[in-house]
Amino acid sequence: MRGSDENAALYWLGRMLEGGEDPLYVARRLVRFASEDVGLADPAALPQAVSAFQACHFIGMPECEVILAQCVLYLARAPKSIDVYKAYNNVKACLRNHKGPLPPVPLHLRNAPTKLMKELGYAKGYKYNPAFKGPVDQEYLPEELRGINFFTWTPSD
Repeated sequence: MRGSDENAALYWLGRMLEGGEDPLYVARRLVRFASEDVGLADPAALPQAVSAFQACHFIGMPECEVILAQCVLYLARAPKSIDVYKAYNNVKACLRNHKGPLPPVPLHLRNAPTKLMKELGYAKGYKYNPAFKGPVDQEYLPEELRGINFFTWTPSD
């Protein structure tokens, strides 16, 4: 599927299923592939794969083989993007490589259910996005991470 060769994808699916592989294992791998390899290039790929998993769970083999074949073909034909995969790996690297305590949640983003929290500045100046017609100018990252773009960031070793 990764190489968009639909015939090869079908062949290897057949090899797995006819060889006795658990169809739910195959379906789980399709769900992962839909997000990791297709990702934002075709956001409908993930619901397609989840539906295939659920359908396989409901009806089992041999009936679910055609469902898996449909999903495999969909994913093989889909455009590919690993942007989400790379960006989340960058987030993990950022967190794992951070020295010292992790930065706190900015005060304006903190919930203020008590009088003391309000007095301490929690939620002060917070802009509730749904109350505006468009995106609001507001910082959401801790101060030391402002301006970071996990889609383009490269962790240093």
